[in-house]
Amino acid sequence: MARSTRRRPDPTHPATEEIDLLDVLHALADPTRMTIVRVLRAEPERACGTFPVDVAPSTLSHHFKVLRESGVITQREEANRRFSALRTADLEHRFPGLLDTVLAAHARTGPGATPDAS
Repeated sequence: MARSTRRRPDPTHPATEEIDLLDVLHALADPTRMTIVRVLRAEPERACGTFPVDVAPSTLSHHFKVLRESGVITQREEANRRFSALRTADLEHRFPGLLDTVLAAHARTGPGATPDAS
């Protein structure tokens, strides 16, 4: 039997067509994960240990896993470091305007937001 030369998709990075809205919303529902997403929105790529979050390394790894498996971020390894980046184009293709809407809502209502003077 001939061996296939076709590369299998990476199981931890879903294909664009496989990104599920509920998985993305679940990933974005956590304050620590939103901090990661906000930082990555401002920077194209960042080393995983350099995010301004106050959690244990194992907890941070879990947050990256949720973001990666939901399709919100992609990660790559270089030497002994892992870098993360937002999948902005994939998310925009799959759910136009979603990321901007969630980030804007978080800026208005999330931790550190200033209350409305209504």
